[in-house]
Formats: sequence, structure tokens, C-alpha cells
Amino acid sequence: MIFAVLIPLLIACFIPALSKLKEKLHTGIFVFFIPFLIFLYFVSFIGNDFTPIREQYSWIPSLGINFDLYLDGLSLLFVLLISGIGSLVVLYSIYYLSKSERLGHFYVYLLMFMSAMLGVVLSDNIFVLYTFWELTSISSFLLIGYWHFKERSRYGALKSMLITVFGGLSMLGGFILLYVVTGTTSIQQMIGQVDLILNSTYLPLILGFILLGAFTKSAQFPFHIWLPDAMEAPTPVSAYLHSATMVKAGLFLVARFSPIFSGYEGFFIVVSVFGIVTLCWGAYMSVRQTDLKAILAFSTISQLGMIMAMLGFGTKAAVFAAVFHILNHATFKGSLFMVAGIVDHETGTRDIRKLGGLATLMPITATLAIFGTFSMAGVPFPFLNGYYSKELFFGSTLGLGSDFWSQAIPYLAVLGSIFTFVYSMYLFFGTFTGKKQFDQLPKKPHEAPIGMLISPMILVVGVVIFGLFPNIVNASFLQHAATAINSTVVYKEITFWHGFITPFKMSLAVVGFGTVLFLTRKKWQPVYQVLPGKVSFNHVYDAIVNKIGNVANRITNYYMTGSLKTYMSLILGTTLIVSLLFMYLTNGFAFNTDQLAEVSFIEVAVVLIMIVAAIATIYMNHNVAAILVVGVVGFGVAILFVIYRAPDIALTQLVIETITVALFLLCFYHLPKLRKSTDSAKTKIMNATISIGFGALVTLVAISAHSSRWFESIADYFVENSKKLGGGDNIVNVILVDFRGLDTLFEISVLGIAALAIVGLIKYRKNKEAE
Repeated sequence: MIFAVLIPLLIACFIPALSKLKEKLHTGIFVFFIPFLIFLYFVSFIGNDFTPIREQYSWIPSLGINFDLYLDGLSLLFVLLISGIGSLVVLYSIYYLSKSERLGHFYVYLLMFMSAMLGVVLSDNIFVLYTFWELTSISSFLLIGYWHFKERSRYGALKSMLITVFGGLSMLGGFILLYVVTGTTSIQQMIGQVDLILNSTYLPLILGFILLGAFTKSAQFPFHIWLPDAMEAPTPVSAYLHSATMVKAGLFLVARFSPIFSGYEGFFIVVSVFGIVTLCWGAYMSVRQTDLKAILAFSTISQLGMIMAMLGFGTKAAVFAAVFHILNHATFKGSLFMVAGIVDHETGTRDIRKLGGLATLMPITATLAIFGTFSMAGVPFPFLNGYYSKELFFGSTLGLGSDFWSQAIPYLAVLGSIFTFVYSMYLFFGTFTGKKQFDQLPKKPHEAPIGMLISPMILVVGVVIFGLFPNIVNASFLQHAATAINSTVVYKEITFWHGFITPFKMSLAVVGFGTVLFLTRKKWQPVYQVLPGKVSFNHVYDAIVNKIGNVANRITNYYMTGSLKTYMSLILGTTLIVSLLFMYLTNGFAFNTDQLAEVSFIEVAVVLIMIVAAIATIYMNHNVAAILVVGVVGFGVAILFVIYRAPDIALTQLVIETITVALFLLCFYHLPKLRKSTDSAKTKIMNATISIGFGALVTLVAISAHSSRWFESIADYFVENSKKLGGGDNIVNVILVDFRGLDTLFEISVLGIAALAIVGLIKYRKNKEAE
């Protein structure tokens, strides 16, 4: 399994080279086989006898962070969606994106996202899951902002990242608390400690933090505002991230932790409330939109809310319905996003007000749209998979309890579904039937090339197959996913007709009222001027971001004065205050005179010379004199190392001090002469306070470090092992070369990078002067 998670990232490293061949062969052709082969690999796990599989790889064992992978029915469902829909999206993008686009960038970002999503759904370690979780935010930011020359693309990308990363950090807080309570980082081991978690005083915080991460990622009300703006991404991105994968990561998170929280009443209340409200609000707002992808964006928000609500119900019927609808939603919504992309690609616009009558010129696309929209609407036809899961949803809303909220849920479910029917009909009939307005279109419409139609065709075939044979994968696939969420779920055969029962009546009510509202849409459309009217969560987001930006600018402008002295004063002053405060709060001050060596006259003499030289530096009015006096301090330190019988360190200090003095002399030769300070008395007092205070801090830290023994000394380890492990008698050299070899390597690397930067700056300056 680890191969499946990491192979997209590894292949992404070669995409820039492969993209250079795009004139001969579209880069997407190379990429297509990656998700396709992953899909084929995981399809082999489908079967009635499937049992969970675990793989463990050591990563940071000292912190309990290992690369643990866990494949059960739930993760298998999501892996197949990620790889299967990913294959179709790549195939679709080959015809959607021209070779003039930055294909190398696009497919690198797409593979990065694919790997991140696979990591999210397969990780059993909470911190590994979080790592991949944030990688999905970063990669989606890059994909949404792919057309970075568009202001709306940059705005949508930043908005999605800020909101989802905010939720991700909250989720991390919940994970840390879970680790504190359970003492393990394994999700499956946490599930085995349900009673301990439910009895913890941290439970409300844990639940709140984790749900915040799930709600922001799955665009639940009121965090839904990022998803419509993310539609500025290319349509393949929308079809992949915003219908089938990324937005379902939050659903996966709730489903994965349901075995832990489902026994807590607050879980049912919070998740079901947010889910139902999101269902109704998303469906209601979708009818208001005029952009095809905006309609689909709000419809996605609504559908995600419905699934979230079912996970909140937590009953056997609700869990199975949620799993079934996750699969169904990926098929019809993925196909509709691709249809919207085809319409945009072939007409030059997504504005539904300019569209109409396209069925005559784009009959195949219109046919695909019929199946997608009517399935999304939950129209009771036996060949539409959306109806089955919608009816299961209605059934799951019944009998939840006798309180007001439980009794209101079925009515809210019907209300949200009515608007779902309206926007579905609005999407199809507004685009493909009615008055032809071809003269208003930027391009003359025509049917899309067959290559662009293959992917939505396959998804629509899935809609029909799961509609005609709803039980085809129940026992071998969906049942395993449902039991991973609720172990009591049992396989139940799905049928189209099982009597004139309440769920069927609810479906008829949706179709009836939905038809009336659709036919009279223009008459009641002004209601949007009242609700939401001028109120918008986007305004709240913009106000918060702008306020933070303004405050940050004021703070930055306050201290970014261009004065190096000011910067050093702020850095040293902050370090002084924070360090002293921390030492005080943690009883860090210690003074122990045991095991002190005798102080000789020569040591006192050297230290006094160093003190005099350091103080003399302040009063020097000549550059060279100041440098030489500072050099006295450095060479005095080297003499102390000699006295303390550390010749290697002394030699190192002598070399560094000599080079430093020489470099200072070269630099200061080109600088103006030192002038008498004109600082005010207040500034001088502040400078003296910082200088004396920082010196005192370093002295206190040194004394405290010598006097404190919080940990066992590592010196004995080096003495015993320098010869045995490092093969050297000189312990200091062995430490630097072997025990701290990586430190030395990185130090050299930093110096090398700095040298390259300096060379680059010199060449840049020469080029500027030549111009």
C-alpha cells in the first residue's frame, strides 16, 4: 500500500521532464496510467471475504509516529474513488487542456494531491494523517490557483487554503488531546479505548477541534464559502477535488472517528444540525446562481451536508445510506462537472443566462446531463442510482427521537431535497432546452470531441448500472465500508419498490413541490433579496482577512524601519524578556559551586583583557581600531581554550577569528568612518539595558546549565564509543565528523548555498551595471 501512496509523488518528480515532450505527446497520457494502475490494484480487494489489512513502517518511533497504513472497507471506498475518478479526470484533462498550458505544473500538482488524499484515507497514525491532510490543502491551493494570472483564481486559492488550513490546525489540536488521553497515535488503538475517551474531561474539546477540521474541509455551513470561489480552477480540478475527493475528506474524518464519538450525544446534535442546515442552505443558494459551476458548487455543498447529517444520525440505516450516497454522488456529480466543462469549452461561457437550446447541437452532452441531473434530483426512476440513496436518506431521518429537533429533521430533509430538485431541473433545462441564444455565445457551439466525452460517459454508465443493479456491490464492497463506521450494520437488499411507505411519499412530495417551484421560479426569485439579502459570510471572511492584513501591515511598518540596529534591539530585547520570564516560571535559575576548578592568575588576566577590549570597542572612533579590539576578544577566547586543554577547539577559534577579522577589514574599508553617536539619552539607556541584560542572561544560562542536571550527561557515552563506533582517539573530532556528521554536512551546505547566493548577487549587479 505504501507504494500506492508514494508512487504519485515519485512520478511527479519526472513530470517536468516529460512535459517537454508535450508537443509530440500530451503529458496527461503519461500520468493517466498512474491512478489507473492504482485503481486496478485496489479493485482486487473487493469481495465478500475482504478483511482489513495493516502495514507498519518505522518513521519517528521515539515520538510514536510511524508510517502505519490501514485498509478496511471505508478506506477502500475512498481509495477507489480517488484513483478511479482520478483516472477519468486525467483522461478528460488530456482533451480539456491544450498543449500550450503549463501542463508540467498542472500534473505535478494533481499527482501531489492524489498522493496526499491516498495518504489521508490510508493512514492509521493521526500525525501522519494530519501531514497528508495539510498536503491536500497545499496542493489544492496550487490547483485552484493554476491560472494565476486571473485575480479570482488567486483569491479562490488563498480563500480555500486559509479556511481549510485553519480547520486543519484545529484538527491537530484535537489529535494532540486524543494522544494525551489515550497514549497512542494509532486510530485503531484509539477506537479500542472508547470508554476512556468518552469519560475524558477533554471530550468536548476533542470533538469540537476534530469536527472543525472536518467541517472546513467538507464545506459545511458556515465554512462553505470557499468552495464556490474554488470553481475558478480548471474544470478537471473541480470534477476531481470538489466533487469526488477533497471535499469528502471531512466526511471520511467523521466516518473514521464515528466509532469513538457516536456514543456521545453531542456528536449526534452537532453533526446532524450542521449537516441538515448545510443541505438546506446549499440547495437554496444553488437556485440563485447563474454560473454552471457555481450551481454545481452549491449543489455539492448541499449533498455533502446530506451525507454529513446521515453520519451524524449514526443509525445502521443512516450509515449505509451515507456510504451508498458517497459512491453515487461521485458518479453523477463528477459527470456533471465534466458536462459543465464541455459546455464552457465548446461555447466559451458558463453563464446559464446566455445558454439554452444546446441539446440540438450537443445531443450527447445533453443526454449525459439528463442522467446526471435527474439522478442528483433523486427522481424515482429505477435506472438512476441517486434515487436509491436519497430514499434511504429519507428513511434514515425517521424515528430518530421524540424531541423537537429529531421530529423536525424529516421536514428539513424534504425542504432541502425540494430545492435540490429545483436546481437540478434549472441546470438541465436552462442549459439544453428553451430559447436558443447562440448569437450571445463567444463560440459557435458544437458537440465535444469523443475523447472529452469518454470520462463523463463512464461515470453515467456507473449511474445507470448502480441504478439498475443497486445490490451489485453491496455485500462485497459497501457493506465493508459501512461496518467500518458502525459494526452493527448488516447487509440489506435494496429494491426500487417496497410499498407506498413514508420515504416514497417524501420522494413524491419532493418531485411535486419541486416541479411547482421550478415552473414558478421567476416569480419567487425576489425572495433572495430578503434572504440572504445583503448578508453574506463572504463579507465576514473578507472583513476578517482585511482586518488581519491591516493590523499586520501596521505592526510590520512599525518595526520594519530599515535600521539594522533597530532589528537587533528588537530581537535581543525579545529574547531577553522571553528567556528570563521562562526561566523564572520554570525555576530555571540554579547556582551550584560543586566540582569547580581552581582559577589561576593567567585566566583572570586573560578575562580582564577581554573585558577591557569589549568595553573599549564602544569608544572606538576608527573602523580598523574597532575591528582589532574585537579581535582581541576572540583571540582571548582561543587562549582560554588552550588553558582548558582543548587544542582542537582553540585552533578552530583561531582560524575563524583570523578569517573574521580579515573579512571585517575588507568590508569596513568600503564603509564610511565611524562617527560619534548622536543617539538620545533614552536610546542610549535602552541600548545599555539590552546589552547588559543580554550579557547577564547568557551568564545566567551558562551558570544554570552547569549547575543543573536535568538529564544524564552524554559525555560518558562519547568517551566509551568514540573509539569503538567512530574509530578515532580524538573525541572532539569523532563527535564532529561521525556523531554529528549530519550537522556538519548541513552547516557546509548552508555555507555553500550562501556562497552561491553571493556569486549570484555579484553577477546580477554586474549585469545591471552593463545595462
